Amino acid sequence: MSNGERWLQLRRFSLMTLRNFGMGKKSIEERIQEEAEFLMKELRATKGQAINPGTLFSCATGNVVSHILLGERFDYQDKDFVRILRQLMDSFRLESSVSGQLYNIFPRIMDYLPGPHQTFFTNLFGIQDFIAQKVEDRERTFDPTSEPQDFLDAFLLKMEQEKNNLKTEFTKENLKMTMYDLFIAGTETTSTSLRYILMTLLEHPEVEAKIQEEIDRVIGQGRPPAMKDRPEMPYTEAVIHEAQRFIDLIPLGFTRVVKKDMELEGFTIPKGATLYPILSSALHDPKQYTNPYKFDPEHFLDKDGRFKKNGADMPFSAGRHF
Repeated sequence: MSNGERWLQLRRFSLMTLRNFGMGKKSIEERIQEEAEFLMKELRATKGQAINPGTLFSCATGNVVSHILLGERFDYQDKDFVRILRQLMDSFRLESSVSGQLYNIFPRIMDYLPGPHQTFFTNLFGIQDFIAQKVEDRERTFDPTSEPQDFLDAFLLKMEQEKNNLKTEFTKENLKMTMYDLFIAGTETTSTSLRYILMTLLEHPEVEAKIQEEIDRVIGQGRPPAMKDRPEMPYTEAVIHEAQRFIDLIPLGFTRVVKKDMELEGFTIPKGATLYPILSSALHDPKQYTNPYKFDPEHFLDKDGRFKKNGADMPFSAGRHF
C-alpha cells in the first residue's frame, strides 16, 4: 500500500536520487536520444515488413529506465531482458482484463478462484527475481567509498549509512521492491502508450502528415529531436496529449484510501473508504471536449494554433507531479 512513513521516506529518497541522476535534465535527454537511435536501427532492419513493435518499444523504454536504475542497457536480443519484458507486457494486459479488474475490487475472493489473474503473479515474481539478481550481483562489487553511478548504488550507500539504525526503511527488501516499482511503472505504461499512439496515427494519416511537416520544419533531418524543440511544436504536443486522452490507458485510475472523514459536494466519504477515480469520466467529459469520443488534436489547440492546457487532461491521474 502506497502510504505511511515507509512510503514517504522511500518516495522522498527516490525523487531526490532520480533528479540527481538526470531525470528532467540534459543527461537523461541524451540517453533517450541514444536509445531512440537503437530503436530506429531495429525498425529499419525490418525493411518495411509488417511487425508487432510491442517488444521493441518495451526494450527501448526499459533500457532508459535500466540506465537510471542499474547504469546498464541491454541488447534487444538479450534473452533474459526480453523474457521479463514479455512477462511485464502480459501482466499489464492481464491487469487490464475483466479478471484483473475484479481482483483489484475483490482480492480476498479472487485469490481462491482460478483464472488468468493467477498468471499475473507468476509473471511479476519473474520480474522481481530479475531485479533481485541484479541487486545481489551489485552487492558483491559495491564500494561505499565511491561516488554512486546509478540508483542501485545510491540506495546501497544509504543502506550502509543507516546500518546501525534499527528503524531504518533502507533495507535490502525495500531496495528490491522500490526498484521493481520504478522499473514496471516507467517501462510498460510508456511503451504501451507509444504503441497505441502509433496505431491511432495509422488510422489518421492527415494528422500524421501534419506532424511530419512540423518535424521537418522545426527539427529537420540532420539532428535528433530535443526538449528545446517542444515550444515550437504545438501540433505535435497537442497530438500526444489528445492521443493519451483518446486511448484512455488506465480508465479506472489507481485506487486511493481516504485518510480521514471528508465532505465532497454534499456526500460524506468516511475514513478508510476505497476510492476508484474513474479517469474516463474526465477524459470524455463533453463540457471539456467538443468531440469526446473522437480523436481530434484541436481539443488541445487554441484558435491561433497554439497548444492549450485542459484541466480534465489526466490520463494517469492528477496531483503535484502530474
